[in-house]
Amino acid sequence: MTKTFSYKLLAKKGNAKAGVMQTPHGEVATPVFMPVGTVGSVKAMSPEDVRMAGGEIVLGNTYHLYLRPGDGLVREMGGLQEFMRWQGPMLTDSGGYQVSSLGLFREESKEKLAKVKPTKIDEDGVTFWSHLDGSEHRFTPEKSIEIQENLGADVIMAFDEATPDRGREYAREAMQRTHNWLVRSKKRWEEMEEEKGEWWPQALFGIVQGGGYEDLRRESVEFVVKQDLPGMAIGGGSIGQDAAETEENVSWIRSQLPSDKPVYLMGVGKSPSEAVAAVLSGADMFDCVAPTRIARMGGLYVGELEVGGMTPKFASEHEHDRMNIDNRRFANDRGVIDDKCDCYTCRQGFSRAYLHHLFRSHELLYYRLASIHNTRVMIRTVGQVRAWVMEQG
Repeated sequence: MTKTFSYKLLAKKGNAKAGVMQTPHGEVATPVFMPVGTVGSVKAMSPEDVRMAGGEIVLGNTYHLYLRPGDGLVREMGGLQEFMRWQGPMLTDSGGYQVSSLGLFREESKEKLAKVKPTKIDEDGVTFWSHLDGSEHRFTPEKSIEIQENLGADVIMAFDEATPDRGREYAREAMQRTHNWLVRSKKRWEEMEEEKGEWWPQALFGIVQGGGYEDLRRESVEFVVKQDLPGMAIGGGSIGQDAAETEENVSWIRSQLPSDKPVYLMGVGKSPSEAVAAVLSGADMFDCVAPTRIARMGGLYVGELEVGGMTPKFASEHEHDRMNIDNRRFANDRGVIDDKCDCYTCRQGFSRAYLHHLFRSHELLYYRLASIHNTRVMIRTVGQVRAWVMEQG
């Protein structure tokens, strides 16, 4: 295990980059799609499945792991990698998005009327209620860093407020809070890095906010860059919801982004086409729960990367790059999901008919086979774009 974190840019073609990121738990070739292991598990996949699909770095969620099983227990078990038996790099988010989106509790009264306890955001932090049992909790920038320290990820995030769509005035207020919280997150991170014993160092990333406002985004990225952290992320509700909107947001600040540090687009990658767009926009890292979530709903990615034109494109005959295995026309289909796919599910010859049967029968094996396929398609596609950048750059 190395004690360093570093990033090296190897090639560039247009805005797309190819590099390598060194972490305490291993090397990561960038750009990279990160499978999401929300509660310490990539849904329906074992660590070996993730590795077999080409996964290099996995994301864990601070909010969920804090609530259950508890970050203290995870530390006692040797950190998240050891706890979940993933012997590779990991990233944890700050919990900022989840405390806002999940941190309210709906309690049914005897009259069947919902009692809602909303999240309370102030300048010092966030008070929220567990979505599991309604218990009250509070996150501050310092608390978020301490939890992520206990989880032991290689890359951690500064506490932020994922700017909701409440207009320009609120976007500025939330951005300023995020900046103040970044300063406090950095201070606590530096203190804890000095206090470390055998626990490995962690790389802190700041998060650019500002909503869908160009001047706020520019102001935010300037502030985050000045913090001189190992890397930076671009977050907020206007990132990841729509590929065109994401690209517009990134284009506003692209000239201000450092070339010698990794850039992480948060919550991006609902389809292979969106993954390609993320790389072409300049992302080094991105994550999304969609590949495994869509798999569980019957959606299976089909298509391939085409590099014959000026820029790579994921070509698929299906809308949103995916087929619906629940469709009756697959009931007697002997073919695999995609005969050009190199994932375990396709290589082993599991037919569309069999997957259709498993899905309709709610058999657990379906979820594993489908998740392996979708995750592999995403990772393979990003790797192919990386190879194109290395060749062309």
